Amino acid sequence: MEKHYIILMVCSIFVIPQCSNGIAQDPKSVKKWFKDLHHAKEKLTEFHFYLHDIVSGKNPTNIRVAMANATAQSSTYFGLIAVMDDVLTEGPEPDSKIVGRAPGIFGSSSLEEIGLHMTFNIVFTEGKYKNSTLAVSGYNPFQNQYRELPIVGGSGAFRLARGVATLHTVWYNDTSGDALVEYHVMVLHY
Repeated sequence: MEKHYIILMVCSIFVIPQCSNGIAQDPKSVKKWFKDLHHAKEKLTEFHFYLHDIVSGKNPTNIRVAMANATAQSSTYFGLIAVMDDVLTEGPEPDSKIVGRAPGIFGSSSLEEIGLHMTFNIVFTEGKYKNSTLAVSGYNPFQNQYRELPIVGGSGAFRLARGVATLHTVWYNDTSGDALVEYHVMVLHY
């Protein structure tokens, strides 16, 4: 198993940077894009979708990868680290049209409340922005009715993007840990 993991990691060094977002370009094309940027007009784009965070069952999209010894005694899960690759859909129903995914990592980083530091990408898999990404990184006080996470960049159509994602938990299952979160995203880009 370890041998396969090492081979996969070595291959990813050579393959993934060339095509990781589906529209990666050679350095000369990217340099030209930056040189032409002064002619570009910044625009505002809005998105609305639902993130399905599944911890339970046979196919979880959120998996704990580490936790400190003290995490088990913490009411805020302080010290827990997890990875996610959540599905993004047009509507709240589990069978609603998939518009993207949200792969990333988060950690429970607050002693005072259930607060997660999250770093993930919104990867669009459908529509006009297919294969473009938005980079999200920030603090998510999970139990608040509304939260904001900053959009700190992107790729493809969202190079140099910046904006805000407003989150609202539609439902959360205390027993399973599964959640449905509504996202309203406003992003400035060229």
